Amino acid sequence: MSHVPALAPVDVSVLVPAKDEAENLPEFMRLCEEALGAAGFSFEVVVVDDGSRDGTAEVLERLRERYRFLRTVTHRRQRGIADALRSAGDAARGDVFVFYPADLQYLPEDIPALVAPILAGQADIVTGTKQGRYEKAFVSGIYNALCRWLFGIRVTDLNSVKAYRRQVMLGVPLRPDWHRYMVVIAVADGFRLTSLPVPLYPRRGGVSKFTWRRIPVGVLDLLSVWFQLRFGRKPMLFFGLAGAALFLIGFVAGVVALVLRFGYGIGFRPLLNLVETMVISGIALFGFGFVGEMVAGVREEQRELLRELSRSRGTDAEG
Repeated sequence: MSHVPALAPVDVSVLVPAKDEAENLPEFMRLCEEALGAAGFSFEVVVVDDGSRDGTAEVLERLRERYRFLRTVTHRRQRGIADALRSAGDAARGDVFVFYPADLQYLPEDIPALVAPILAGQADIVTGTKQGRYEKAFVSGIYNALCRWLFGIRVTDLNSVKAYRRQVMLGVPLRPDWHRYMVVIAVADGFRLTSLPVPLYPRRGGVSKFTWRRIPVGVLDLLSVWFQLRFGRKPMLFFGLAGAALFLIGFVAGVVALVLRFGYGIGFRPLLNLVETMVISGIALFGFGFVGEMVAGVREEQRELLRELSRSRGTDAEG
């Protein structure tokens, strides 16, 4: 449920997921007004109340009366940051989005520097590099190292605040927690990337939403993203090669079994079982490859439709 009247477009939309951030939101909004009011571009702040239970909704109601640039979206239950960013993006009017949490660990005074390369036409996505000590430094370091190794992304920090063009969101799948891989997906789609240092401060109120249970989920998501970017458009490259390899192993094992049986009179049932397993598995993987190719074709059609929709929206806006 959103409280978003139809208004004129703006240059920058700050997207703010907020889960139980009633303590921090008044100060966050005050700092936004102070930092962005004189920044030289038009802006709005879209706060998503992601199923809060601490009075965040009442705080936002009061803040909307004071700050005309504030817009709000409400999730009746917690749906996570990825869904919150999608909901905020659907309600936002800007050409440039900024992902910024409400916990005041990042201050709004750094937003103008983040969006400057995009507004100047020098980049499509700008990610912040955290400066300072924080409790998740070890986990974040491993995540960033894996991303650099798997995806070849040459920036230090991918899991921080970021600014990006509206079009970047079109390529990010609607899946839980995949906002963390927005940068690698955007770069794979050809968007230009740069990074800037951003100070990180201690949390002033509320509690961190991070739990160690996210680590194994994050690793599996990372592998899933890598697989989709590497083989998502060419599934036969993976399934076909794997199927061919297994089929070849089964064929060679079958020849060996025949030579042993009829040349030397030796029957070896485990070898026969290996032949059956390898051949059947190879054929099955080939089948997966063909099905994957059909799915990939449908996804490419969807991508083209999204591009056409984006272009038509741009044409309508210019008109």
